Amino acid sequence: MGSIVTRTLSCGMPVVIEPMSGVRSCALTWLVPAGAGHDPVDRLGLSAVWAELLLRGAGTLDSRAHADACDAIGMSRTADSGPLFMRISATLLGDRLIDGLPLITDMARRPRFDPDSLEPARDLALMAIEALKDEPQERASLLARSRHQPTPLDRSMLGTPEGLGAITQDDVVNHWATRAVPRGSMLGIAGAIDVDRTIDALERLLDGWAGSRDEPKLGPTPTRGYMHEPDDSTQVQILILADGPADPDPDSIPERVVSNVLSGGMSGRLFTEVREKRGLCYSVSASYGADKRHGTVVAYVGTTPERAQESLNVLDAEMNRITTPEGAVTPDEFRRAIVGMKSGVIFSGESTGARAATIVGDLYRRGRARTLSEIAAEIDRVTLDGVNTYLQRRRRGTVTIQTLGPATLIPPA
Repeated sequence: MGSIVTRTLSCGMPVVIEPMSGVRSCALTWLVPAGAGHDPVDRLGLSAVWAELLLRGAGTLDSRAHADACDAIGMSRTADSGPLFMRISATLLGDRLIDGLPLITDMARRPRFDPDSLEPARDLALMAIEALKDEPQERASLLARSRHQPTPLDRSMLGTPEGLGAITQDDVVNHWATRAVPRGSMLGIAGAIDVDRTIDALERLLDGWAGSRDEPKLGPTPTRGYMHEPDDSTQVQILILADGPADPDPDSIPERVVSNVLSGGMSGRLFTEVREKRGLCYSVSASYGADKRHGTVVAYVGTTPERAQESLNVLDAEMNRITTPEGAVTPDEFRRAIVGMKSGVIFSGESTGARAATIVGDLYRRGRARTLSEIAAEIDRVTLDGVNTYLQRRRRGTVTIQTLGPATLIPPA
């Protein structure tokens, strides 16, 4: 694994590159400040439409010709919208990167946005929303997000039927021009790469690109609390959301350990206590995700109506118990969590796509990309006493509880 190189192009966009020995492929992840959080409030879903249209031609190539050009060099590419960024990703052989860069840069700088593509893209976005009827866990997750996160992070990446219906061709073209700008964008590339040659190619391709975009300001914290969504189903979805440390916070590492203790596979505490000992559910998990300004801990259980109330009670009790002396993390749990985290680091180091996404994510959240050795060293510095000390002072904030199923539940006191 080589050292990480960070450069700022003449246009103002930072590029972070990690050459990787022993691989022939390379991957890139391009973050463009055009995620759902930037959608106009009366055009929610614009970013979802862009994610489809960006794959339908760019520059002088229409949809079919652009796809054929990518196939000709063995390049796969995707576009998907997140809370703040549109993510354009690609993978290909390293010796084809210079050939692939014009196709990718055209997606951001010169997307076709052909007028006859808007209606199919809108229809696909509307179908994705309609499909939520058959995805109760995802529906419950979106409801929980809308009640827990501040605006505009509370938005669904799918948009709304009303917002999608209001989008015009002018919206598609004009709003993209104000969001696809270099200052606010960032690019990560990892794999079999010649750094200087890649930078030179990007300088040529992005010459004359200009503009800047600030992050949207966050609104106040929502009321949160308990909310139920009626659903005539034989399943019940239960989510508990709580605050966690932001990614740059040193407490983010012990919080990741805690997440692995709670939900580290079949040996995880939630699986053992909620499913194995009591047989209350078919699925249970906990996760921790963090951005540079905030973090969120999510606990989930999927169960039946008959077991829903007890499942909620036990899930909430376990999420609280780990912060008490009686529920402190044990040496065996700590060792398993550390092994799992370090295994994840090693596995990610074998994937150029994972590394490209990680280094550009680090650049955004922390201001600099970390090598695998740095990440592993951070994990090695964590101690069992440090984790349990953190848990004693950990504060969950005002919790959000979201249920979806046939009947309202009683939230734990």
